[in-house]
Amino acid sequence: MTVRIAMWSGPRNISTAMMRAFENRPDCTVVDEPFYAAYLAQTGLDHPMRDDVLAAQPLDWREVVAELDGLPGALVYEKHMTHHMLPVFGRDWTSSRANAFLIRDPAEVLVSYTVKRAEVTLEDIGVVQQRDLFDREADRLGHAPPVVCGADVLADPRGMLSALCAALGIPFDAAMLRWPAGRRDSDGVWAPAWYDAVERSTGFEAPRETVTPVVDDHLRRIADAARPHYEVLLQHRLTPA
Repeated sequence: MTVRIAMWSGPRNISTAMMRAFENRPDCTVVDEPFYAAYLAQTGLDHPMRDDVLAAQPLDWREVVAELDGLPGALVYEKHMTHHMLPVFGRDWTSSRANAFLIRDPAEVLVSYTVKRAEVTLEDIGVVQQRDLFDREADRLGHAPPVVCGADVLADPRGMLSALCAALGIPFDAAMLRWPAGRRDSDGVWAPAWYDAVERSTGFEAPRETVTPVVDDHLRRIADAARPHYEVLLQHRLTPA
């Protein structure tokens, strides 16, 4: 029986490093942002390498789900961006996954995001959508699904990954802590635009000193709108095993 994990994150978190950690397990297959092309096709948004993304993945969300459901193996890890899950995309398929949520302070997300893409909206960082997905899964389970704070993983990778694996009902594997540098065949076609730092990495880097970033008025308004949703998930974050 295949265990399918859906990890729901906004952009500019440690989502790709988390994908690296799971891919380094000998029992795991990973999938990188499978709804990206469908999201771009539906919204018409201009993202870096848009044409390459559209050519690389199915444009219909139903085809994406069918491909995901067909992936074999003991463990499949799906890296999802919450903002890709548009209201017109069905979500019933998520009930067949072990859903987990990777969070980061919205102000920090915004500062990092604008380095790569100057224009940003509340919808772009996916916090509201992440709260919606979290509430849906909590209602289905009758309790909060696993929530992991990226900063906590950086501070204690072994402890937090052990806690996450326990919450997902899978054994922890120490292979998740280190991986070879470089690009992977499993990386999305958009990797050259977004993955420069993770391609140089060989593990989770120690966190920098936490400082609340200074943001301009536009970014501050977005951060303030996102914060109540982020704080709901933050209340349920896992602690190190």
